[in-house]
Amino acid sequence: MRVRTDDEVYRVDAVWLGPPKATFPWRARYVAWGVGIVVFLLVTAVQRQVGFGFDIINTGWGFVITIALTRVICSRISHERPLSSVLTMWGRELTAPRETTSGRGGASSASRIRISPHRPRKRPKGAKRASAATRSQHRGQQDRRQKEVRGVRTPA
Repeated sequence: MRVRTDDEVYRVDAVWLGPPKATFPWRARYVAWGVGIVVFLLVTAVQRQVGFGFDIINTGWGFVITIALTRVICSRISHERPLSSVLTMWGRELTAPRETTSGRGGASSASRIRISPHRPRKRPKGAKRASAATRSQHRGQQDRRQKEVRGVRTPA
């Protein structure tokens, strides 16, 4: 037994062919007419902001741009992906948090430089040697402590 799906219902396009007895030579879905009107208004608004005048040539180019943009937009829309979900997805893509790929600041930043009210002075030569000697003694003690392990005998 073969089960039929309801896909055939959705294969029928909601198409407006034009007024009765004077149909258009092309097929366009209702969604395409709505999208086209909105896109045409946006394109003409952008043309006016850029500085193009309102004459037949600029309006014709606006119409051509509108047709191209409407075809691109409507190619992404279907009965399974309606315009509202495409617009919602587009809005969420634009507002989604992104990982920052560029570093902050330049190669060096002045925020990490320590500022002291006193000028640095040179140490006397004897003090330098004494501090180096105490550091080496201190390191030896740390090394012995780090090498000790519980439960293991160390040679005395």
